[in-house]
Amino acid sequence: MREETELIGGQEKRDITVVPYDPIWPEKFASERERIMGALGATAQRVDHIGSTSVPGLDAKPIIDVDLSVADADDEASYLPALERVGYHLRVRQPGHRMVRTSDLNVHVHVCAGGSEWERRHLLFRDWLRHDPTDRQAYAKLKRELAERDWPDMNAYADAKGALITKITARAEEWARAVNWLP
Repeated sequence: MREETELIGGQEKRDITVVPYDPIWPEKFASERERIMGALGATAQRVDHIGSTSVPGLDAKPIIDVDLSVADADDEASYLPALERVGYHLRVRQPGHRMVRTSDLNVHVHVCAGGSEWERRHLLFRDWLRHDPTDRQAYAKLKRELAERDWPDMNAYADAKGALITKITARAEEWARAVNWLP
């Protein structure tokens, strides 16, 4: 994990469980989107379902990942108090990115700047996995294999996926150029 990452509450040991895709996940996202929009209004430039639960047919940890785009993720005062009032808690602080989550740990909201590389990269990865069954299956296979191991925390598990994510992202970038993909 990068030095500039601050984990609020320190490192946490959590079991990693990967389950088959659940068609209820988009509904859970929609509920979280409403909660976020109700709290932030126009401060929320975009609220998107990202991560594996946003890709039909993809095995995933049963955690809804949300991308929340704001003007400046480093300006916590513009959004964090409102998110805290509706039940989200700050977990990760990085330059240009924050992650808040619910108390039951089943929703992670990633806050980034609208139009940022963070936003683009995650939306592209999602859209590519929705489009390409071969990479979707390879990613699911790796996640299932990695979930069988004992990890000190979820960040170590996420880091272990890095090499495959890099390869998949390269193919996604080629596809994005070919079809003029825009987030």
